[in-house]
Amino acid sequence: MEKPGTKLAQSLRKRQTDAERKLWSKLRNRQLDGWKFRRQFPFGPYILDFYCFDANLVIELDGSQHAEAKAEHDRTRTQFLEGEGLHVMRVWNVDVLTNVTGVVDGIYLVLGQKPAPSAGLKRQTTSKTISSALRASQDDEQT
Repeated sequence: MEKPGTKLAQSLRKRQTDAERKLWSKLRNRQLDGWKFRRQFPFGPYILDFYCFDANLVIELDGSQHAEAKAEHDRTRTQFLEGEGLHVMRVWNVDVLTNVTGVVDGIYLVLGQKPAPSAGLKRQTTSKTISSALRASQDDEQT
């Protein structure tokens, strides 16, 4: 029996956004210190953009439509996922497209890892990435 959402997830994998494609190129094949990520993963009533089972980490990429039109839906979704014991990290598409290194650094922070050095690259971090990482680490300290 096929898991609900599997067909939709497969369809979404074939129709990735540029931001999803770019971040997936950094997450796939255990490139982040062996952490395994899945993309477009069905979970409950939702399809998660990226999911790391071992870390209970969900990474959701948000476009500009999420700023207002989908804000309430995103809050409901995040509450459901957190209620299931998952940490949710939201990242703007524009941050992935313009600063994927900073986004990956933020993911390392959430995973509790020191970012791997990139020779010759100036690292940038985004306020969204930093605030998400800090929120996740604060949540860990409270539990």
